[in-house]
Amino acid sequence: MLAINGLFFPVIGTVTVITFMFMSFGNVGNIFKQQSYSFVERVGHQLMLDGKPFYINGWNSYWLMDHAVDEFNKPKVNEMLLAGSKMGLTVCRTWAFNDGAYHALQIAPVLAVTDCLSVEHLQALDYVIAEARKNGVRLILSLVNNLQAYGGKSQYVKWAWEEGVGISSSNDSFFFDPSIQTYFKNYITTVLTRKNTITGIEYRDDPIILAWELINEPRCMSDPSGDTLQEWIKEMSKFIKAIDEKHLVTIGLEGFYDSNNSKSALNPSEWTGETGSDFIRDNDLPSIDFASIHVYPDQWLTSENLEDKLEFVKKWLLTHIEDGDKRLKKPVVLTEFGLSSRNKDFDPSHRDKLNKLVFDIIYKSAKRNKAGAGSFIWQFFVKGMEEYHDDFGLVPWERPSSFELIVGQSCRLARLQGHHSNLEGSFRDLCLQIK
Repeated sequence: MLAINGLFFPVIGTVTVITFMFMSFGNVGNIFKQQSYSFVERVGHQLMLDGKPFYINGWNSYWLMDHAVDEFNKPKVNEMLLAGSKMGLTVCRTWAFNDGAYHALQIAPVLAVTDCLSVEHLQALDYVIAEARKNGVRLILSLVNNLQAYGGKSQYVKWAWEEGVGISSSNDSFFFDPSIQTYFKNYITTVLTRKNTITGIEYRDDPIILAWELINEPRCMSDPSGDTLQEWIKEMSKFIKAIDEKHLVTIGLEGFYDSNNSKSALNPSEWTGETGSDFIRDNDLPSIDFASIHVYPDQWLTSENLEDKLEFVKKWLLTHIEDGDKRLKKPVVLTEFGLSSRNKDFDPSHRDKLNKLVFDIIYKSAKRNKAGAGSFIWQFFVKGMEEYHDDFGLVPWERPSSFELIVGQSCRLARLQGHHSNLEGSFRDLCLQIK
């Protein structure tokens, strides 16, 4: 028998008991849940919180603001953030944009800091931030998409073209058109200086926001030299720092090396060296606090062999962490990774193998005080959201072995950070069951 909180359960397998505990107890608390919060800072190649290294076991739920808009879906936001908190997850990455699309936050380009943003959707973002604070989960807020989903850079180009001020119909003009840059700067200003209607805290003053991400997966294929994207990164990151010097800033890169970089041979294919970005050059700016990378081996590689994919992920992650240590002197965070369920011969156990590989690399880096600062699975949902799933989405507690891996990473990173003695309620019991 296993005793937990004074109750007794038959020992039918550690994984089953751990999952049962998660589903049964409402008082499981995140290790960072508290009444007041400090800002996460960067010191050299590490993220720091209250003088201690801060390592991230995080996840992506891009959909939080979109679901907070209507009352029917709103409870799913708290459900997801509460679940993340109960699993000991420390940071969620989510969208702080929806440009000109359904449920648009930005209805039209912000020509001045006025009324082009939906009040209803701004309040939805307020709610996401307030619920994150309530559950002790920090946020990385991404400000625009390189892709067309939720508007993205193509929507900004469309707006400029419709206003008769655009200098090019190319989507890449987002990075060099002065009118579009003004649109985006005005949007940034409006978001960063907004006072949350629930917490009363301006976004730029709220430490529950861990970082601003400039753009999700930027590519500027029209200028493979990288100069255009480099100038845009420099301009926008400095602009954010001028408004908000308290928060961290990251780019949102996938981690590709420019074809002229000696490490470009590590790229998954030749074309990825021509995306107009370079991991070293773009992150080697004083206004960028930590480097981000993504990895999708089944999308990037032609091989269908799982071991080949895992070997690529290992090299990709270790090489970028080494760059963070030796070249950039900055933390490196894997902000997206996953395996598609559409793969030939896919089995959920394949995801477990990928997760374990990533978690072990991050943990070993953290244990050695290296630059690997954390990872974010793409992506988590709660039950009843099947229509929103992509082929990477999962409800993490539905598969006990996956759940144990995720919670286990939370526990061992918490121990490294010296928080294990302060774990709250049943989360501490969960960690005691995971070795």
